[in-house]
Amino acid sequence: MKAFEIIDPITSSGNFCDFCALAVMTKAPHPGQVKTRLSPPLTPHEAAELNKAFLLDTGAAISRATKTSPAYGVAVYTPADAASAYVDILPATFVLLPQRGESFGERLYFAAVDLFSSGFASVCLIDSDSPTVSAETFATAVKRLNVDRDTVVLGPCEDGGYYLIGINKPHRELFERIDWSTERVLDQTMQRASEIGMEPELLPVGYDVDDRAALQRLCVELLEQPSSEGVAPNTRGILAKIIAHKNL
Repeated sequence: MKAFEIIDPITSSGNFCDFCALAVMTKAPHPGQVKTRLSPPLTPHEAAELNKAFLLDTGAAISRATKTSPAYGVAVYTPADAASAYVDILPATFVLLPQRGESFGERLYFAAVDLFSSGFASVCLIDSDSPTVSAETFATAVKRLNVDRDTVVLGPCEDGGYYLIGINKPHRELFERIDWSTERVLDQTMQRASEIGMEPELLPVGYDVDDRAALQRLCVELLEQPSSEGVAPNTRGILAKIIAHKNL
């Protein structure tokens, strides 16, 4: 498989004109470096394999959304030398953008700035912890951003965070004075939006899988509920393998 195109915001301007970036924020899935809050009950290797499955399912959903919407799949990744880690994980249609910044808020904001500088008309920043978000939800976000007014779209998580933030102009305020990794993230982001004169549009509520309780919920949803058939197949497969020899 050929290497991914890596976006250079300085030279890429115009290449993605009129498109929305469906950009998943990701860390290269190396054991001991990802999903560390899930170890235990998972081993570092199992946690990394689960992270790969999450990316496979999220990437596939984004790819399906781009077939019906004016959008590109993007991986905003770290570390900068880890592009090759995604060759067998993300669809070949994806493009990559290295992360920059120190704090999480800076990384989100700089990702948005770099994507707008690359020519994208709008940007959705998506977490890599919510493999059950559907292609239809991503397509809805693209549609809601394809308007002439300044807009922010949020995908709320049940724990008070969000799995997606979509914007059609880069507002640094949306990523400042936020207590990241707390139940206040969504409310504070909505407050920042109100302060700059925007009323957020909300997508369906989802949840991210970053602790044991959420992992158990995911197992129940994907392995025990018939209504979830077809949802996150890669995640379902790895969970079935793990459960075969481990009690989650």
